[in-house]
Amino acid sequence: MKSTHLIAVACLDDKGLDGEVSAHFGRCPFYTLVLTQDGFVRDATSVPNPHFEKHIPGVMPQFVQGMGADVILAGGMGPRAIQMFEACGIEAVTGAVGRVSKVLDAYLNKGLSGIAPCAHDHADSCGGHGEVDHG
Repeated sequence: MKSTHLIAVACLDDKGLDGEVSAHFGRCPFYTLVLTQDGFVRDATSVPNPHFEKHIPGVMPQFVQGMGADVILAGGMGPRAIQMFEACGIEAVTGAVGRVSKVLDAYLNKGLSGIAPCAHDHADSCGGHGEVDHG
């Protein structure tokens, strides 16, 4: 098993580990990129999401992959988006709620897993109900 990971956490703000996780992976204004090694956080940086205003299907997996991340943590995500991340070699973990540091701790201690669908509280869908996916 790989001991070093770069984890992209969908965030509502640019506060890094003190930030809040976003409910939607594509409509988040920032990502916190967290370098972990042997289960410990080594570095964290906040990166603006250039696709925040216009979320286009298939763009986010490529964006996250381009940052070098091999894991994405988010509040919710449709099943097609999860497939698209996995096709890019990125583990997609949803159900994340709260402060980034607590979500990371849960993930690193195997306490965060499973799939939570997107809340669908935006004008278009992200694939949770057979509609167009915005992964």
